[in-house]
Amino acid sequence: MGSFLSSPSSKAQARGHGELSQTEGCKRLRMSSASYDDLSPRLIPYLPDEISVQILARVPRAHYLKLKSVSRRWKAAITSSEVFDVRKELKTTEEWLYILAHAEEYRLCWYALDPLSGIWQRLPPMPDFVSNEESKRVSGLRMLNVMGSTIRIADVIRGWLGRRDALDRMPFCGCAIGAADGCLYVLGGFSRSSAMSCVWRYDPILNMWQEVSSMKTARAFCKTSLLNGKLYVVGGVSRGRGGLTPLQSAEVFDPETELWEQMPNMPFSKAQILPTAFLAEMLKPIATGMTSFMGKLCVPQSLYSWPFFVDVGGEIYDPEANSWVDMPAGMGEGWPAKQAGTKLSVVVNGELYALDPSSSLDNSNIKIYDHQDDSWKVVIAKVPLHDFTDTESPYLLAGFLGKLHVIVKDSNSETAVLEADIKTRLSEAPSTSTPSTSSVPTVSVAETDIWKVIATKNFGAAELVSCQVLDI
Repeated sequence: MGSFLSSPSSKAQARGHGELSQTEGCKRLRMSSASYDDLSPRLIPYLPDEISVQILARVPRAHYLKLKSVSRRWKAAITSSEVFDVRKELKTTEEWLYILAHAEEYRLCWYALDPLSGIWQRLPPMPDFVSNEESKRVSGLRMLNVMGSTIRIADVIRGWLGRRDALDRMPFCGCAIGAADGCLYVLGGFSRSSAMSCVWRYDPILNMWQEVSSMKTARAFCKTSLLNGKLYVVGGVSRGRGGLTPLQSAEVFDPETELWEQMPNMPFSKAQILPTAFLAEMLKPIATGMTSFMGKLCVPQSLYSWPFFVDVGGEIYDPEANSWVDMPAGMGEGWPAKQAGTKLSVVVNGELYALDPSSSLDNSNIKIYDHQDDSWKVVIAKVPLHDFTDTESPYLLAGFLGKLHVIVKDSNSETAVLEADIKTRLSEAPSTSTPSTSSVPTVSVAETDIWKVIATKNFGAAELVSCQVLDI
């Protein structure tokens, strides 16, 4: 009996009545999948597709990648705009945080975070770069890799002074990041020391990158912001015969028409009143940030002469008047600046926040702008930042789920997303019209229970570059 049970013929017979071979199983799986698509006329059997779409629209986005593998019809439904239009109607849209990191070998890596579930997803890589010489051998194919801030803006300033070795060695740097109509945009940057005008768009519905209409002006290190559904781009630098040249030009992109329109140039009025021609030649004006606030574009500006920079306030663009005006003095003079003058800010619930790293990381704080008093006030006296002297963006600011968030990286390469719980009354916070290099004024915010870690991710040696939030 035992020999009979163990005989090869009996095993084959048992498998024939019960288990399937791997080849047969795979074949039957393919046949059943095909049969489901061919035989089932609906997304979900016995339910109208309208109801099925309503059901899919209520499923958290984090599960959509798995749902695409159910059938071809499900994949087509989830990658169509219908489900996401219903999500808007049902108010089931979700805000996700997208972080851009610069890895080794000049690679850009995108990561998406669902803050409610804490699930991270890796975005598909951006298209690879093909050099000018190689592209001539590739018929009809244009491939560009838009790298991030692979060098610091300090290297660009050195380029103005004739020291362009570091810039020439970098294949790409200084691309700008924006968001509009539920998509991410990567704009411009340098390629072999030449500024680019190309624009790449990531569609989270299709989970793919594609090139869209190029900017009218090639630029790197420009600033972007979303206002009234359109993506605005200002400033940056370009490469001319005399080296790197700061740009005053600005343009706006309409995601519906996919067309760019020229805007009035930034006047840089403060740079026009320098007392001597020598200072005018040495101090280069540049936009150091841009934020949409109260229906207008706020652009802080600085004058650079490496290794120094001088804040000169800024300018505000009014889309209704289609013109620029000087920024209020208190707003411009007190706008906190980080390394190389870059100014991080974010609007949360209609309030403008900025992070002030100060001269010591122990004194890093969060400020809010009071437009009635034209002053900045400290609302969080201490931000848990770490010292990364060789990193351009060791921390980022973001606003989602109605709260302020800081993205930081520690010495163990662990990136943490911190959520701020601002409990203070803004009227009690002291005014600081200019950044203070001494101790931060005492405010009525407790040092404990302010920050909450909502997610962590180890990006390895990758450096933080930028972040955006999409609500889809």
